[in-house]
Amino acid sequence: MTTPDAALPEDLLRTLAPQVLGVLGRRSGDFAAAEDAVQEALVVAVTHWPRDGVPEKPFGWLLQTATRRLLDAVRSDRSRRGREERWAAAEAVTSQAAGDDDSLTVLFLCCHPALTPSSAIPLTLRAVGGLTTAEIARAFLVPEATMAQRISRAKRRVADAGSTFAMPAPDERAARLRSVLHVLYVMFTEGSTSTSGGDLHRVDVSDEAVRLTRWLHALEPADPEVTGLLALMLLTDARRPARTDASGELVPLPEQDRSRWDRALIAEGLALLDEAIGARSVGEYQLQAAVAAVHDRAATAADTDWPQVVALYGLLERMTGSPVVAVNRAVAVAMVDGPEAGLRLLDDVDLPGHRLDAVRAHLLESAGDTAAARAAYHRAAAAATSVPERRYLTLRAARLTADPPA
Repeated sequence: MTTPDAALPEDLLRTLAPQVLGVLGRRSGDFAAAEDAVQEALVVAVTHWPRDGVPEKPFGWLLQTATRRLLDAVRSDRSRRGREERWAAAEAVTSQAAGDDDSLTVLFLCCHPALTPSSAIPLTLRAVGGLTTAEIARAFLVPEATMAQRISRAKRRVADAGSTFAMPAPDERAARLRSVLHVLYVMFTEGSTSTSGGDLHRVDVSDEAVRLTRWLHALEPADPEVTGLLALMLLTDARRPARTDASGELVPLPEQDRSRWDRALIAEGLALLDEAIGARSVGEYQLQAAVAAVHDRAATAADTDWPQVVALYGLLERMTGSPVVAVNRAVAVAMVDGPEAGLRLLDDVDLPGHRLDAVRAHLLESAGDTAAARAAYHRAAAAATSVPERRYLTLRAARLTADPPA
């Protein structure tokens, strides 16, 4: 044991959690029960390690503790007695390296295509991220019992899909990896700009998305889209310090104090983007990262290379058909060809929520149509579920008078 008073290494627990779950899930064949047992073992570690010190072999300690918890659960269910006898006598794997490949299997299971992102993200945060249900519930502003039910339903759905604790077959792996990347992207986006609640950011969620993507990049360093997604996250997250002012109000990109951007993250993101593009297999996350790089390279908003942004969004729209991308392209086109050109493009976009009206309001304001802009801002504010975004849109509407200034 290390010194009992040593600070609890949360990074160590989060690194070990999916490795232990991988070994236990593979041995037992029951992902849901193994995940519950690992969570219980993590609670024991959080309770005992600060007092007794970190074990010399923390992976083995967690695996043994989780195994005992799982055996207790199996013994309490007589219908599972045969399975207990089948695997309980198996030799425990105590090598940390033995769990590495299994950790990736855990991530693939948590991001199963049968799950929606709203189900996959909490399951991933718990099983791979090592967060407790209470921590995840606080991040998503729901009661702990509600989040526990959501996670339980996600595990049942994975089981009902007939998933086994194994890596996808080679012909399925690429599609399953896309599911993983999509879940991590949605997780980061939700943390970076919360869709509900009183805070613009959910830092714990976005930070965990970055951490997991770094980890996935370490496991899949040759995949250009994994690299591209990590680059996108870092280039976007670098602007976080400037996205709100001292009072917590939202600051749009053109008005941000760029001296507050994290230059170290930008440099790392640009290097990763170069690495991804060098693979000569362009994907949607690389293109999004390239757009973020254009903004991050510009010393001022006026220095932004908008024609390049238009070209990148054009490629991305053809690749994805996403209405969100179409709205972003309309903004870029407006910066090059004027707000009227951007507004014409918005006429063909169908995008639920407040984003379309918010962009239309901005372009109408730029075009000098004050009354229409104010009405669009009000519509966007009414539809926004994020308090900071609603407040920002309401203030923009309030600043516009009924008649344009002479």
